[in-house]
Amino acid sequence: LLFIVGTVSCTLFLAVNSLYSASDDVIELTPANFNKEVIQSESLWLVEFYAPWCGHCQRLTPEWKKAATALKGVVKVGAVDADKHQSLGGQYGVRGFPTIKIFGANKNKAEDYQGGRTSDAIVDAALSALRSLVKERLSGRSGGYSSGRQSRESGGGDKKDVIELTDDSFDKNVINSDDVWMVEFYAPWCGHCKNLEPEWAAAATEVKEQTKGKVKLAAVDATVNQMLAGRYGIRGFPTIKIFQKGEDPIDYDGGRTRSDIIARALDLFSDNAPPPELLEIISEDVLKTTCDAHQLCIISVLPHILDTGASGRNSYLDVMLKMAEKYKKKMWGWLWTEAGAQSDLESSLGIGGFGYPAMAAVNARKMKFALLKGSFSEQGINEFLRELSVGRGSTAPVGGGAFPKIHSVEPWDGKDGELPVEDDIDLSDVDLDDLGKDEL
Repeated sequence: LLFIVGTVSCTLFLAVNSLYSASDDVIELTPANFNKEVIQSESLWLVEFYAPWCGHCQRLTPEWKKAATALKGVVKVGAVDADKHQSLGGQYGVRGFPTIKIFGANKNKAEDYQGGRTSDAIVDAALSALRSLVKERLSGRSGGYSSGRQSRESGGGDKKDVIELTDDSFDKNVINSDDVWMVEFYAPWCGHCKNLEPEWAAAATEVKEQTKGKVKLAAVDATVNQMLAGRYGIRGFPTIKIFQKGEDPIDYDGGRTRSDIIARALDLFSDNAPPPELLEIISEDVLKTTCDAHQLCIISVLPHILDTGASGRNSYLDVMLKMAEKYKKKMWGWLWTEAGAQSDLESSLGIGGFGYPAMAAVNARKMKFALLKGSFSEQGINEFLRELSVGRGSTAPVGGGAFPKIHSVEPWDGKDGELPVEDDIDLSDVDLDDLGKDEL
C-alpha cells in the first residue's frame, strides 16, 4: 500500500520529460544547436537552465512561456534542460535551478538575471537589456556577437590555455600523463585550422577550469613536427586526437564549436573521474549535505557488525563502491549506516521489516524513495538503479514527509565488533539460603 506504481511514479521520482514543447514560443537549446542559435546570433537571448524535477522550474514554466510569447520577434527566449545536458550547464557555471542568463552584445560574457520570476518582470528585464544593447551599437561600442567570427588578431592572448607540443616535448607531457589530452594537429596555412583556433582556445580555458586541469587541450604544428605527424598518420588538417593513459589514441570526430569541444571534454572527464565518496551516516550533517546536494542519494543499511564481522561488512561496501563507480556519471550521493544505528531513518524508509542489508534511493527534493526489492548484489543493485535511471520503479513518500532526527554516532573503526563487557558480580556476600527464603 505504501507504493505508488506505474507511470505516475516516473514523474514523481525521476522526471524525464522536458518542461517545454515545440508548440511553445520557448526555443529548446542543446549542445548541438546552442552555438549556432545563441552564440553566433545577433539577437538578444534570455536562456533558462532548468531541471525537469525542480519545483521552482516547474512554477516558472508558465511565466517563461508567457514572456516568450510576448517577446516573440523582439527578444529570443530559450531553455536548456541542464539535467540532461550537464556539460552545457557546466560550461556556464550553472550550480542551481532555475538559472537565467542574458546573452547580449558580447555573447562570451553572459549576465545573470536576478529579477523576479513573473512574466512581467522577465519582459521588463529583457527590454532593459535590449535598450542597452541598442545604445552600445549606436555608440559603436558593441562587443561583437560570435566567437566564431572573431579574427585571429582579436584573440590576443586567448590561446594561453592551449598547450603547444613538439616532437621533443610530446611524449614527456602526454604519453605518461594521468590526465586526458585532446590534441589538435594543424598547419598554419590551413583555413579550417584558422576557423577552429578561437573555438579551441576558448574551449581550452573553460575545460581547464571545469576539470581542474584534468583534461588538457593542446596543439601541434604538424608542418614543423613531422615525426609526430608521421607517427599518428596525420593526412589532413585539422586532425584532433584523444590520448588517455594506457590506451591507443582515438580520433575526435565531433563538432568544431567550443560547446561541442567542451561537451566532449567533460564527458571524457566524467569517464575518468573517481567515483563519488561512500560515506557513513555518523551525523545529521552527513545525511543532509549529501542528499541536498544530489538528485538522488543511495542509502544502504548494513547488518550489525556482530552479524557480519569486518570482512562481511567490507564485502557489502565493495559492492556499493562498484555501483558508485558504474553510475558515477549520474552524480548521485552514496551513504551507509549500520542496522539499528539510525532506527528512525530506517522506519521512515520502510526498511526495518525487510531484513538486512537493505537499500533505498531517496529524492530529498520530493521526499520520495524507492526500495531495492532484489538481492543486495552487483546484479540486483544494478537492475534497481538502471530502472531508476530511466524513470521506472515504484516510489513512496518518506515517512513524516521529512528526514527524521539523525543520531550522532562514532564512525566504524574497520574492526570486527566486540560484545559489550559485562560487570563481574561478586556473590561472596550474598546469603543464598536467605534468597531462597524470600522467594518462598
